[in-house]
Amino acid sequence: MENIINNIPVTKCEKSKISDVDFNNLAFGSVFSDHMLVCDYKNGAWETPKIVPYQPITLDPSAKIFHYGQSIFEGMKAYKDTNEDVWLFRPMDNCKRLNISAKRLAIPELPEAYFMEGLKALLKLDSNWIPTNSGGSLYIRPFIFASGNGFHASPANAYKFIIATAPSGAYFSGKVKVAIEEKYSRSANGGVGYAKAGGNYAGQFYPTQLAIQKGYNQVIWTDDNTHEYIEEAGAMNIFVRINDTLMTAPTSDRILDGITRKSIIEIAKAEGINVEVKKISVNEVVEAAKNGSLKEMFGSGTAAVVSPIAAFGYKGTDYDLPELENSYASLLKKRITDIQYNRTDDPFGWRVKV
Repeated sequence: MENIINNIPVTKCEKSKISDVDFNNLAFGSVFSDHMLVCDYKNGAWETPKIVPYQPITLDPSAKIFHYGQSIFEGMKAYKDTNEDVWLFRPMDNCKRLNISAKRLAIPELPEAYFMEGLKALLKLDSNWIPTNSGGSLYIRPFIFASGNGFHASPANAYKFIIATAPSGAYFSGKVKVAIEEKYSRSANGGVGYAKAGGNYAGQFYPTQLAIQKGYNQVIWTDDNTHEYIEEAGAMNIFVRINDTLMTAPTSDRILDGITRKSIIEIAKAEGINVEVKKISVNEVVEAAKNGSLKEMFGSGTAAVVSPIAAFGYKGTDYDLPELENSYASLLKKRITDIQYNRTDDPFGWRVKV
């Protein structure tokens, strides 16, 4: 069955899978909604996007994604409020960052209208897949990869843009114990660390596995040159609170310009919290842990919003963080999620109705 939504051609699936889904037990990113948006780049231009049933992709073995890794993605969510209205959170930031990543990997930039109108059309079609239970949301994964063929080491001549979605329950990270990395680097100056490139994450897996074998849940990445400055927490940006000052590392070639990170900085300032964007040395954090001035550490990202860190390890010693009744982490998470779910006013203009 075909129709048009937001000027996007739609081919509906014959039968929805939604009745087979237990929305009270959703593992993150493991169940996928009925449809996906697809758009191909061929002959020097992006073709008209279309919505089709969620389905496998067929690629030639010589497709360049398999050989030279031209692949980028975004992560975002859609939310339903108590009136069943659907909302996005800073979606244009995701669109702009996707194109920043595209430019860095020599992928053709995607027209903003294709991203926004295509996404809204997809959400209107699959709105029943957006959970309404507490903390539930629809995770959205836009991505672009090289579909053009050839073994020669050069940018592809064809690409595919897809938006796929997955209903997600409330995300609880629990008490996270992290290891401050002393050897491996997530990225380097002049590299692609600031882009959401698939290879960035592939390169993280091995050092993270080593940390898990030592009893940690995740790695805190340090700078590539000296390993003296903390930069990110796993696949998240990181915040450190010493006394009543909230600190985070500045963005750079190595650090992703996280949308949740930017939101936390603005909300914290609005709440009267002293915020410093600065290089944070490992020694500063260790000394603060020893003298009791280290109050909190937490990661920030789309999935968990805020992920508190309960302890960290460095050079064979573990340091526990205090359990605070009124933490910055819990305050900032509540402020952001209240905006996302339309539970409060949005003084920043971040919320976008679908």
